Order: sequence, then structure tokens, then C-alpha cells
Amino acid sequence: MEHIFKAYYNSPIGYIQILGNEHSIISLDFIDEINNDEKRNDLLNTCITELDEYFKGKRRSFSLNLLLNGTDFQKKVWNALINIPYGKTVSYKDIAKAIGNEKSARAVGNANNKNKIAIIVPCHRVIGSNGLLTGYAGGIWRKEWLINHEKMFL
Repeated sequence: MEHIFKAYYNSPIGYIQILGNEHSIISLDFIDEINNDEKRNDLLNTCITELDEYFKGKRRSFSLNLLLNGTDFQKKVWNALINIPYGKTVSYKDIAKAIGNEKSARAVGNANNKNKIAIIVPCHRVIGSNGLLTGYAGGIWRKEWLINHEKMFL
């Protein structure tokens, strides 16, 4: 059985729990409080370094190997999210078009909701076609903060 490693990062918008195995990041989630149960490896240490650089405005993309667990459709959506340029926002419909399924905006929203790797798979960059911020597992205030943060460093 593969070993799962865990680390925490204290970001400007709350604690982030990072899970990974020997080779890939599995999840990155906002949490309310940390436990003293860290078991880090080099990959998680690199992830913390890259997150720190991101929050300091020094990093626009991540070099980490990701393990995207989901349906083929969800993986297509998540890979499209990774291609959204830093500091830019797109609509759910834009992502639907990008994956060749223009009528699937609602399904894109559902896939966004299932994204387990916040920030690195930047679902915060997807907004409603009316320009309004819609749904974010970490809270709309975090989504707004992340979008504004990235725009400051363009």
C-alpha cells in the first residue's frame, strides 16, 4: 500500500492541508485548524515552497506532479483549468468550449466543485458568464482574494 504524506501551510487566507504520495500531490484543501500529524516528504516540502512563492507574488505556475482522481470528463476540465493564465478569469462556458463540449457549462461547474487540488488547479479563476463570482469550496471571499492577489502581480 502506498504511503500518504501530509503537510500544512499557513497561508494569508487560512491553513492549507497538503496530501501527497511519493510522486504526486493528491489534494490541497483549506482547513480550519491543523493537527500535529505532519509527515512530510521532499515533494510536500517543494509544494510548500512553491505555495509560499505564489502567495508572495513570485510564482505564477507550479511545477508539481499532480494525481488527478476523477472521471475522464473531470480530468479534462481540471487540465483546462491548469491552462487558464495567471491573473485571468474565464467563465464556465469558456471552459466547456475549451474542452469541446460547449453545452456542458453546468457539468464544468460540478467538476470544478470536485477539484481536490485548490490553487494549483486554479478553479478560483472560473467565474459566472455574468462576471460574478460563483461557488468556491474555500469560500467566495477566498476566491475573490486569490483573483485580486493574482491581478496585483500582473
